[in-house]
Parts: sequence; structure tokens; C-alpha cells
Amino acid sequence: MLRASRARDETSLVEARVVSPYPPRDPRDPRWSVNNFNKETLLCARHCGELLAQWGRGRSLSSLETLTSVTMRPQVSVLLLIWLGVLGCVGAEFFTSIGHMTDLIYAEKDLVKSLKEYILAEEAKLAQIKSWATKMEALTSKSTADPEGYLAHPVNAYKLVKRLNTDWPALEDLVLQDSAAGFIGNLSVQRQFFPTDEDETGAAKALMRLQDTYKLDPDTISKGALPGTKYQATLSVDDCFGMGRLAYNEGDYYHTVLWMEQVLKQLDAGEEATVAKAQVLDYLSYAVFQLGDLPRALELTRRLLSLDPSHERAGGNLRYFEHLLEEERQQTLPNQTTEAEPAAQDGIYERPADYLPERDIYEGLCRGEGVKLTPRRQKRLFCRYHHGHGTPQLLIAPFKEEDEWDSPHIVRYYDVMSDEEIERIKELAKPKLARATVRDPKTGILTVASYRVSKSSWLEEDDDPVVAQVNRRMQHITGLTVQTAELLQVANYGMGGQYEPHFDFSRRPFDSGLKTEGNRLATFLNYSHEQDAFKRLGTGNRVATFLNYMSDVEAGGATVFPDLGAAIWPKKGTAVFWYNLLRSGEGDYRTRHAACPVLVGCKWVSNKWFHERGQEFLRPCGSTEVD
Repeated sequence: MLRASRARDETSLVEARVVSPYPPRDPRDPRWSVNNFNKETLLCARHCGELLAQWGRGRSLSSLETLTSVTMRPQVSVLLLIWLGVLGCVGAEFFTSIGHMTDLIYAEKDLVKSLKEYILAEEAKLAQIKSWATKMEALTSKSTADPEGYLAHPVNAYKLVKRLNTDWPALEDLVLQDSAAGFIGNLSVQRQFFPTDEDETGAAKALMRLQDTYKLDPDTISKGALPGTKYQATLSVDDCFGMGRLAYNEGDYYHTVLWMEQVLKQLDAGEEATVAKAQVLDYLSYAVFQLGDLPRALELTRRLLSLDPSHERAGGNLRYFEHLLEEERQQTLPNQTTEAEPAAQDGIYERPADYLPERDIYEGLCRGEGVKLTPRRQKRLFCRYHHGHGTPQLLIAPFKEEDEWDSPHIVRYYDVMSDEEIERIKELAKPKLARATVRDPKTGILTVASYRVSKSSWLEEDDDPVVAQVNRRMQHITGLTVQTAELLQVANYGMGGQYEPHFDFSRRPFDSGLKTEGNRLATFLNYSHEQDAFKRLGTGNRVATFLNYMSDVEAGGATVFPDLGAAIWPKKGTAVFWYNLLRSGEGDYRTRHAACPVLVGCKWVSNKWFHERGQEFLRPCGSTEVD
């Protein structure tokens, strides 16, 4: 029976899908576990020691020795410096944190320096060999003209013996000397701490996430025409092909089509590339077929065969597509009034639906669309000086308070943290950053998830006086005690960093009798199997959230509330505060919120989650369940 074949990598004749030539590192491999960190470090140190020992065992090269010692010494020092610098990055996951990715910039700079040292060493070696050859050519021209007369001079006879016994073997050592040893050793050490296949996949998916959320076409991304950018960055034809192939390997045919079409566009514009147009059409025709556009798949396959008539798989696919089209015609003949819906209009395909019901609302708010800040609501929003419920410290120096939303009440405070405090907290947090996790609603176990892309760390008051100072300030502003609050969480978002719609509080099994405005989001969520996330803390549920913005973001990165239609944009030094629980202790489902993907910039935030215990007299219960 005829069937379509998928495009595949030329290196694989068995798999139907394209297989990466560099398989990702298996996270279950014990060699990469945290417990084996010291073991890997020692192995790395041993490798470096062996390299240095090998370099130290070189033969004396007589007149050539000076060149060798001078060219090798800087390579050794660079290797040691880089080796010591990267040890702290073992097991890093770079794409989830822009803060950690900055380390890669300096690592790459060191590699370039090492590479240039290698080039200089090679050039110096070749220059010395060339000088030796020129000298020997002149000498042999004279000696071969009158060998006996030349050797009649005893000094010439001695120098001939010396040259052949000492100088030529020294030259041999120089020619055989591996000037690349320093660079290769440097690269080998650093390569253990390079981004992995998982990072590359995560980075590519981040670009696609930005593409979808902010409705950017591949051409815009390829040209680097993003708002707020300071540097020019473009994607080559091969870069775009890599994006399309990665989407294809993930079974994401929607993005495969978008990026393979961009590849064709740039190839048609005359850009140079290693990828051939026939290879692109191979991927594109099958992806279009998977999206249900059979006529276009047939057209693309014919184009492929016009470029490569011997393409065996394309020939089989062509016959299969023609067979399917004939079957469709036969089925439509008995009933000519039936009109089949086209799979696409002019090659534009609909993005497949996913697991998030409010995807369109969420992404629209991220773009600043669909914000429900009506004139009537805006009249209920005010600015004021906040004295912290009579707190003495705030009576002297009140904070500027601005209403962001009326119900539920969301407020923003200005000048909450100084630039010096922000830099100190980032400095404390950066070494502790680890992939942010979410709690599995069924098992209660913390795990990583694709819908939360960031790294976070937790700071205690004992870590630094600045942490204690910021905690006291949040207590004064909110009027809530920090004694039962969680530690200060600091988060840095990576490429396309986001946290899709979620609740900060732990939800109990859905109570259909609960009457509260805006509770409709709870109707499609079933929490009957969700664990009490904070039971072990013994401090009750998260009653309130205090979110500090520790950086400006050039584009994207808003905090949005899909059920409210609210969008709050980051401003460095400001903080946003809201209650997660009603006064009755019931969760306020209207506070379901999200951190939008960062389009351009580096987003740093810190959170303080206040818990119920200790707030009984600071925020008394209401008389009804919806107060």
C-alpha cells in the first residue's frame, strides 16, 4: 500500500524522523548527577594536569626552543584560568536564565583569545620554518656547486655534521609540534560546561513561543526587527533551517512550515547556505501533508522532483499523493454539492489548539490587547501616599501607592527597592539560581515544566542585611507579618521566559456551592486530587503576594490576569501587591495570573508570599465567604 515517507537526515537510513547527530545528554546518567559533582571536577582536574604534564615534557629545540616556550606559556595560563572559572557551572541549564547565559559570553571571549593565541603560534612556527628553508636553500646552492672545495674548510665540515645531527632533528620537532594543544585543551575543558542539546531545543522553542505570543512572522525574527533592541542580530538560511528541522523533529508541523517557507524565501533572495532547496522542499512537503493540505503537498513534491528527479522518497510520495487526490475526487463525484473545507488559505495554516483554555486571552493581554480597563473602572483607580496603617517608619517616609485594579484590589508601590539593593540581591541570588519548579497537582511533587521557564533561588535574612531590610520594608507596607511568610524568592527569566496562568494559593477541591464573582475559571479545573501544597509548612495558605520588579524590560514580560483582563508592566524598583484569599479564607480565583514571555530584555523579580498564620488580627476574617 502506498504511503508518504517523511523527510529524514541523510545520516540516518533507519529512522523515519530526522535524528540529531548529537544525542542529548541523558539526565538519568549518574555521571551528571549533583552527587557526582566532585567526581567530575576531579576527572576534569586530572585531565588538565595530564595536558600540562605533556606540554612540560617537550624536547629542547636548541635555537628553536625560545619560540616554543614563548608560544606555549600563555596557552597554559589561559587554560588554568578558564578551567577554574567554569567549575561552578557544572550541570547548568542556560536557556532558562538570561543571568546565567551572560557567563557564556565571557567563556566564548576566552575561547576566541585562546584561538588567536593558537593562530599566532602557528604563524610564528611557519615563519621560523620558512626562514630556515630560505637559509638552507642559499647554503645548499653554494655547497653543491663545489662539494669538495666547500668541505675543505674544517668549519664548514663541522657545521654540516652539526646541522644534520642537531639542527634538522630540532626542525623536525618543531614541524611535529602540535601548536593546537593549548587551544584543544582549553576547548575540551570548557566543552563539558557548554549548553546541551536541551538548551538548544529550549532556545529554539523560546523563539517560537515569542513568535506565537507576539504574532511575529519568521521574517521579522530572522531580520532581528524586534522592539527595544540595542544590537542587530539576524538568522542565516541555515539558522532558519535549524529552527524548522527542530520543529519537525518535535512533530510540530505548524512551525515546520513557517520556518521552512522562510528558508525558501531567503534562498530565493540569493543568500548563501549549505542547505539545498531540495532538502527544504522535502521537509516542507511532508509537513504540509500532515497539516491536511494535500494539493499543496503534491505541488511541493513536484517542485522537489524538478530539482532532483532521482529523489526516491519524493517519487513515492508523489504517487501516494496523486492516489489520495484521486480517491477524494471519486468520493465527491456522487455528491457535487458537498464542498470540502480548504486546509489553508494561500498557505496560511491555523495554529493548533493546546492544553490552555484561555490561550488567546492570555497572549492577547501580553500584547496589550483585550485589557478591560474601561473609563468607568479607571475612575475608581487613584494614586496616594501610603502610610502603612500607621506604621511609624512610613509616617515619616510614606510610599507612593497607585491602584492597578479595583476588584480584586491590586496596587503598585514605587521606589520600594533602590538600585544598590537590587544589585546586591541579584549578586546573592545568582550563584544559587536553579530551574524553577511547579508542584504536580496530583502527587504534590515539585517538577520542572515547559510552561514555567525561569530560574529562581531563595534568600534568607541571615544571608545579608539587605535581605532583612527588604523583608521589614514589605512588612511595613502590607501591615502583614513576615514571621510566617516564605523566604524571599528571586527569579530570573530566560529566553522567552514565562510562567503561564496559575494560582499562587493552594486550591481545595472545587466547591460548587461557593458563590463568588469571577469564579468561572474554577469551573474547568478539578482539584479533587490536588495535595495541600503548604501543609508541611504549618502556616496555612498563601494569603497575599508581594512582587518586586528588579529590572525594566524592553518588550514583553507583563504580569497579566486573564480572568480580569488586566495587564501590569514591569518597572524597576516598583512592587505589586494583591491578596490571593478572600477574608473568609477561600481562594480568590480571579487572581489567576501569568508572567508573559520576555520578548526583549532581562527580567528579574523577587516574591514574598505571606501566609495565613499570624495574620488573624492583622487581616480579620469577613462575615461572609465572599468578603
